[in-house]
Amino acid sequence: MGVDAEVRMAGSGAWYVVATTDILAAGREELRDAIAKVVKAAAAMGWVNREKAERWLRKLERGHTIREGRPKYSVGLIGYTLAVRYQSTNPHSIEREARRLREMGLMEGRHFTAKMPEDGKIGYVLIRREGLAYAAWLSTRGPGGRRRLAVEFVEHVLQRAKERGGEVYRKALEAVERDKG
Repeated sequence: MGVDAEVRMAGSGAWYVVATTDILAAGREELRDAIAKVVKAAAAMGWVNREKAERWLRKLERGHTIREGRPKYSVGLIGYTLAVRYQSTNPHSIEREARRLREMGLMEGRHFTAKMPEDGKIGYVLIRREGLAYAAWLSTRGPGGRRRLAVEFVEHVLQRAKERGGEVYRKALEAVERDKG
């Protein structure tokens, strides 16, 4: 089903479980409901900080996908710079998204950066401004399959930026319009 779990020992001698899901499993309502029950029980027992549990429950309620198999990118600003990022603790999800970007025609190191998660920490795929601009160019001038992937990607990023509004949306439009022509 796309769920991995690993039992680890904490420095204090306590044991804990790190569980990750792929994008298909994360889209299953039954799995999200089961995880929500575990989170609620852990919070009730005092094993998880209540604020953290509430944040996790909100994420589970929202789900992680908004299109068929497309992970949800966060779009925002880091300082004055547009930041388009996908984050996951699942290395397979990070690799799959990096592969999708390469299939679109983006080059790792030039258009995007991928950092694999380690020790249960979050990994990410970060799209550089040049990568978003090149994806916009591919969406109008790229060959068939790449064009389709680029159109879906650019539309997704613009939709996420529009949800944030203001300067985030303006900077995303600026990057896209610069090379969309």
